[in-house]
Amino acid sequence: MKISRKQRFFLLRLLSMFSVVRVYNILVIVLAQYLASIFILAKQLSISDVVLDMQLFMLVMATATTIASGYIINSFYDAEKDLINRPHKSMLDRLASPQLKLNTYFVLNFLAVLFASYVSFRAVVFFSIYIFGIWLYSHTLKRLLFVGNLSAAILTILPFFAVFIYYKNFQWVILMHASFLMLLIAIRELIKDLENIKGDLTHGYNTVPVVYGEKFAKKNLTILVALSCVSIIILVRFFDIGKMFWYFYLAFLLLVIFVLLLWRAKNKFQYLVLHNILKIIIVAGVLSITLIDPNRFVSLL
Repeated sequence: MKISRKQRFFLLRLLSMFSVVRVYNILVIVLAQYLASIFILAKQLSISDVVLDMQLFMLVMATATTIASGYIINSFYDAEKDLINRPHKSMLDRLASPQLKLNTYFVLNFLAVLFASYVSFRAVVFFSIYIFGIWLYSHTLKRLLFVGNLSAAILTILPFFAVFIYYKNFQWVILMHASFLMLLIAIRELIKDLENIKGDLTHGYNTVPVVYGEKFAKKNLTILVALSCVSIIILVRFFDIGKMFWYFYLAFLLLVIFVLLLWRAKNKFQYLVLHNILKIIIVAGVLSITLIDPNRFVSLL
């Protein structure tokens, strides 16, 4: 059956919106929230109780829709800069009109608050503040020196605190896991600044590489990697993390390789490789949550 031009354009716009909201990233976050709930936060509950918990599902849906709307508003404000930094992806993203993006942004935010209202009024307040925080970051904070990277790391990790609060579980091991994740995100944000230095410089973004240069940014990255390695040592030596220590050994090795490659990196492609190494560490970390209690993982299957 032949697809008409109108249908083809609709499919391209749909593909464009999927590209803007980065569905693959959202799926990783959703998976991370559920795995963290099953293997860390609610181990006293059966797996079925966690998976079938409608309030948890609504929290996860509120997270997913809020993050999707965040990607949209970020793409909206960064449209010109992305033409320089990501020309091919930017051309696909621009198939969706600014008006369509804004309409989808408001619909997703409404849905996020609606999902949160099923849980509690406090959840509504939390996600309302979270939505505002993402908008403020996209509109203003990301242009500010140091503040942009710090706020990006905080906003990325906030959805996990929503689940922590829901289960009222504030063990030190959880805070250490959160600290390690936040350090990885901070490293990723600084690498993105190095990767996108040309567009940031053109459009007046006061990032660390733009203001202080690449060498200073690399020194900061090395410090952050060192702190991440210290977090790994603390988690492995002082906390019960089951078989997840295998992941941390791998992460330690990859971070050492990361630093060695960092000081040799000079162009966008090399920084992109480093960015992908961090993605591997983060995604592997999500999947390795199941190693905390392998027996529970077997029963999940």
